Amino acid sequence: MASPLVRRTALALLAVVGGVAIEGCAELERQGQIFTAPLPPTRPAGPRTDNRSTVQHKELVAQFGGEYEAPGAEHYLDGILAKLASVSETPGQPAYKVTILNTPVVNAFALPSGNLYVTRGLLALAGDASEAAAVMAHEIAHVSLRHSALRAEREREAAIISQAAAVIQNRQKGDEVRSSQRLSVASFSRQQELDADAAGVRVIARAGFDPYGASRFLTALGRSTDLRAALYGKKKSLDFDITSTHPSTPDRITRAVAAARQIGAPGIGVADRSGYLEAIKGVAFGDDPMEGYVRDRKFTHPRLRFAFIAPEGFLLENSNEAVFGVREADNEALRLDSVRLPSDENLEAYVGSGWVDGLLPSSVRKMDINGLPAVIAVARAGEWNFRLAVIRSGEFLYRLIFAARKLSDEADALFMESIRSFRRLGPDETTDARPLRIAVAVAATGDTIETMAARMVVPNRPVEHFMLLNGLSAGDALTAGEHYKIVTE
Repeated sequence: MASPLVRRTALALLAVVGGVAIEGCAELERQGQIFTAPLPPTRPAGPRTDNRSTVQHKELVAQFGGEYEAPGAEHYLDGILAKLASVSETPGQPAYKVTILNTPVVNAFALPSGNLYVTRGLLALAGDASEAAAVMAHEIAHVSLRHSALRAEREREAAIISQAAAVIQNRQKGDEVRSSQRLSVASFSRQQELDADAAGVRVIARAGFDPYGASRFLTALGRSTDLRAALYGKKKSLDFDITSTHPSTPDRITRAVAAARQIGAPGIGVADRSGYLEAIKGVAFGDDPMEGYVRDRKFTHPRLRFAFIAPEGFLLENSNEAVFGVREADNEALRLDSVRLPSDENLEAYVGSGWVDGLLPSSVRKMDINGLPAVIAVARAGEWNFRLAVIRSGEFLYRLIFAARKLSDEADALFMESIRSFRRLGPDETTDARPLRIAVAVAATGDTIETMAARMVVPNRPVEHFMLLNGLSAGDALTAGEHYKIVTE
């Protein structure tokens, strides 16, 4: 959150809202605290006793929000790992142990040291033991097949070739060679993903799990991405990014199904949905509330002790970069982030320092927002208009930016109402930071997707979230007595 606000038009803001990637595998997303807290004083460095694997473990855990304590889920996943190890394609590989990471991002990865990591976001998305097994087997396959080392070697080769081309050929030809090398590395990486998928399917089948679990999880991953795109206004492109390291999800699903069919028809192997749901029951869902959480239009940050309410119709998204909001029907967006600012710096000077393009100097004015000093202003860039506010609270400066094609009196009044809602939390309010959790509900006779979704506590679209978490589609009938995931406080 301490990085400067990138100068964006409203369309770019909308794209950023939908641009939080959800990928399986070791596509490490940079994680951090939403609003950065003061760093503790540094101590003199003592003798380094940590080995490389310990350092890697600590760095990865810190990058992904810390370790999440869920003994029941850990024990269950370690049991799956033991079964996978017994049928491994590479005898002698280390015995893996799982670490659950405290982030809603869907991700998993493994290290050669025997550390395997899954996020609690992945645990929520997976539907049964075979799906979780498929993800872990895929990650172990990357290590077994030395994909990281091979990819690094290919990247070094590409860099050497590109540098040589730049020296001995003209600039245009050198650029062509660099582009060709990037495509070669990307194709190499995508093939590694497909190879790991195929190896994972074989291993989970030998371990007695349903080999179709891999394709089911990939389907859920694709649906999760689609739901986020629908929620936050990101338009899906028909063009596949050829420099991506991952194949398209539909292609991976097709290949995973084909690999499973080589083993047997659907219905073989163990899925153990009930055991898996029991193991993850109570695991936190969504944002860590102490790092800020969304409830309807309200965003609350208990640790930094502030809250604000978005205008009517906005959907909010909390990320490690900022809080974003969109109202797609009206083509409007908002962003809230924070920076540290020296206490002696003038707020008006900060607003005029180039923080945002197109500032209208005549619009800058000071105001008091619930006892906090603030400055508001208006900016224009092309077809877009922006209502800005910077609010000082303690050592932080909170920056709100609203974007609209037309800053009508009505729209500006709604934006200003939201700005005025920003306030410090009282001591009694900061204790009400209850995380959302995965619960398991049993469907009764007559229950439908809609009646079960009505029991969900999520920021928006409970029906879509219920279907996603349970692998259901619109119109599917529920089975009386069956267990289903829901989200509750």
